[in-house]
Amino acid sequence: MRTFLAIALVATLAGCASSPGPDSETADARPNIVILLADDLGWTDVSFHGGNIATPNIDRIAVEGVELNRYYVAPVCSPTRAGLMTGRYPIRYGAMRSVYPPWRDGGMDLSEWTMADILAEVGYKHRGIFGKWHLGHSDKNYHPLRRGFTEFYGHYNGAVDYFTHEREGEVDWHSGFDPSGDPGYATDLIADAAAGFIRRHAGGPDPFLCYVPFNAPHSPFQAKEEDLPPYAGLPPARGFFQGFEGVSMEAGREQRERNRRILGAMVHSLDQGVGKVLDAIDQAGIVRNTFVLFTSDNGGVRGIGENTPLRGSKATVFEGGIRVAAAARWPSRISAGGKISVPLANIDILPTVMRMAGVDRYHGKPIDGLDILDVLTGQQETLDRELFNYIGQEGADREQVSYMTNEWKMMVVGPDVTDTGADDGARQRFLFRISEDMSEERNVLAEHPELAASMYEKIKEFRALQPQGAVPPYAHGRGDPGFKAPRRWELPGE
Repeated sequence: MRTFLAIALVATLAGCASSPGPDSETADARPNIVILLADDLGWTDVSFHGGNIATPNIDRIAVEGVELNRYYVAPVCSPTRAGLMTGRYPIRYGAMRSVYPPWRDGGMDLSEWTMADILAEVGYKHRGIFGKWHLGHSDKNYHPLRRGFTEFYGHYNGAVDYFTHEREGEVDWHSGFDPSGDPGYATDLIADAAAGFIRRHAGGPDPFLCYVPFNAPHSPFQAKEEDLPPYAGLPPARGFFQGFEGVSMEAGREQRERNRRILGAMVHSLDQGVGKVLDAIDQAGIVRNTFVLFTSDNGGVRGIGENTPLRGSKATVFEGGIRVAAAARWPSRISAGGKISVPLANIDILPTVMRMAGVDRYHGKPIDGLDILDVLTGQQETLDRELFNYIGQEGADREQVSYMTNEWKMMVVGPDVTDTGADDGARQRFLFRISEDMSEERNVLAEHPELAASMYEKIKEFRALQPQGAVPPYAHGRGDPGFKAPRRWELPGE
């Protein structure tokens, strides 16, 4: 069985990139790559999972391609983005414990290669990002244009006002390095910019990368007035709200229910944005050889996003925090209407894209993700693998780490598992037969003590990968009187 210390082999990438696929007439061509990333979208906030928010455009990707039924990400925003860009567990370079809030210096390790860096070497001349970056904003060296992208439009921070585009009292909206005063609802601006990029570069001699990390439906909960009426009667979110024992959901219920209705309108706008991107692909005549991936960066916010039947929510390593709605489409290689139920992950996308693009030389660090192209195209039906997850943004006394195989999942919640001096009795342990219990209703820890012990050792080994100087817990430095947002979020540096 592959462990997390093993390296995904990329030696066969070039030789396999032209494997024949279903009714393919262009299967030997390098595809355009379009990655659509929602923000805090719940598992059941899409209608293809039976939700009560209509998402016809997002659903279309699953209908015309394949649904990824066990697709895993990190519990919060920045680590998912880092893993997607590098194919590596962000804990290795200190970017997994928490996100990068406005008051935080630093960003994703500058020695890490990104998807954009790699595709630049094999002829993807145009590499655009439109939306939320959230991988460092304290210096120009962390800017997307210094991390392999050729175009950037959007915001640096994890959340902005959807109408004013402000964060911490300053407008965080940019075109390239320059502040932008473009008026409009953020979701619409992001979708329009991505669609424009596709129209400009479709049909050229080189394929393109278009990364669209929407900020919707992340807070603040703000929708356009015209989108609100259809969701005035949207029911409250259901499911395992508490996640952990003893956490009440009564406080603030009225506000959460109001925000739930606003979120419905925000997801509606998100779906329209996805539609604009798909329409641009259609109108440019590049559908057959464009790979489109849609996912969320983590699960829905507790009590507002709908994660039913999954337990937990954003910022937990329960399924509701890390298993997200996802689908992929590539008509020249992926047959329509399928569902893949083997575990896949955001860290798999980089090695898979490398194979699609015919990358035969890689100068970066060892990759943790797997090349899953044969799984996506139906040439491989099983995938024996292990996945790890981690969050510690509440501090060393309330960390969460998980280890999962195809069949089993173990979680530990409490003090840092590598701290031998901590009270072990304060650590909650969970063991689920996840292949049969996606709702994580039955903790079978007591029934499998030897399995639990061996999985716990791997959890400790994974947690020990975090280096000194890793991103600190979220609240560290918050309220520092020395912090002031830079004017118009202009970044220092050359």
